[in-house]
Amino acid sequence: MSFSNLIFYDTETTGIQKDFSQILQCGSVLTDRNLRTIDEQNTGCAPLPWVIPQPMAMLTNKKVDLFNSNISHYQMMKDIQLQWKQWSAQSPSVFITYNGHAFDEELIRRQFFWNLLEPYTTNTNGNGRLDLMLMMHNIAAFFSEEIAIPLFEGGPRISYKLEHLAQEHGIDAGDAHDAIADCNLMIELCKIIQNKLPDLFDSFINISTKNGIKNLLYSDDFLALGEIHRRHTFEYPVVLCGSDASRPNEIVFFDLSYDDPEEILDLDYVEINKLIQSNSRDEPLKKYKINKTIPICSHKLLTNKNIFDVEFSELQRRADMVRSNKDFQQKVSQAMEDRLMDFPESEYIEGTLYSGGFPSYRDKDLMQEFHLSSDPAHLIKISRNFEDERLRLFAERIICNQFSTDIPVDIQKRYQDLINQRTDDDGPWGSVEKTLIQIEKLLDERSEKEDQKILLATKKKVESMKVS
Repeated sequence: MSFSNLIFYDTETTGIQKDFSQILQCGSVLTDRNLRTIDEQNTGCAPLPWVIPQPMAMLTNKKVDLFNSNISHYQMMKDIQLQWKQWSAQSPSVFITYNGHAFDEELIRRQFFWNLLEPYTTNTNGNGRLDLMLMMHNIAAFFSEEIAIPLFEGGPRISYKLEHLAQEHGIDAGDAHDAIADCNLMIELCKIIQNKLPDLFDSFINISTKNGIKNLLYSDDFLALGEIHRRHTFEYPVVLCGSDASRPNEIVFFDLSYDDPEEILDLDYVEINKLIQSNSRDEPLKKYKINKTIPICSHKLLTNKNIFDVEFSELQRRADMVRSNKDFQQKVSQAMEDRLMDFPESEYIEGTLYSGGFPSYRDKDLMQEFHLSSDPAHLIKISRNFEDERLRLFAERIICNQFSTDIPVDIQKRYQDLINQRTDDDGPWGSVEKTLIQIEKLLDERSEKEDQKILLATKKKVESMKVS
């Protein structure tokens, strides 16, 4: 698929707990395929009454002015989804983040879910998703001659933080950790990549969808997988050798750098199963997921033909050998399917996006009806008719946060119990008491005027959350 538009987005949040932190600001920039800005959205909101802003997060993003915002979290998330859908309505877009697969996109998905919105906007209706940080893994491993990678504290380890990459390439990073500013840093970095490595940039855009990555994985070429681990790069020549039929996003690569691949190909099922169960980085079988950016490209894009210390022709011969051994591939795929996977279900509804099932058609209709109404009585009626208890509870939270009168006693009680739990109890979300202790400690340690101002504003906000 050829994409004509790219959507860069970034979030600033109250903390780093994906299930309990809240997005305070989201910046999004729409560009054309040549990275020319078409439109942007910069939106923020106040913290929810039960979400405790963490001082280290506030020191990083400096968004304490949003403590007094008159925009609700519900309204912000609605506005974000509406804008994204409008931008991608005529033609599918690629949503680009930096470390988004691990953080920003997970928060976006969860908080669409909390607000009765479609969680998977970024990878449905033909849209693609690309984590630029993982793209930089591949670039750092294979293309550091073309794209300079900054050193961490003078080296030899490297840094792949967005602001350090920007500084390395003369991009103004003065407003780093502002959502819109970080979007513009990503765009400028992509311009450098597109200018110096246009075919690689096109390749990463092409593999931003499942169909796109499958086209690369099932091509005849052996592939170049680049990783960064503990600030060091690792380069692997690989070929697809199996997948999990029951979980089709899960795949396995064969590391072609092993001198005697036939030794691995001749292993019996028990030995292959041990390799699949292992999470060691040194094993010949490497597990990845095709529904996330894989830092991989065709070996034909590599400019350094000696990167693997093995002739490309020999690596291609090994790849062909693996690809033609259907018995080995079947054993690998069976071992993947036989894995015991532990997916503990969260006891809190915020963390049940992936474990609680999809809404019924009836609930989907009620969700749409909910967003079209501003009458609290009608919204309460809708909330009581949800089949999925999670949706009912999310609806109640929205109603109580939007309206202050004519709320039934049972809903009011559940809402107040939530606030009491999240502020008084010490849980995975933290607590008011512990947060205030941390703020006092930081006030003693941080003497900079701006830090003091941010910490005092955060302290005031957290103190106001104490249950009287």
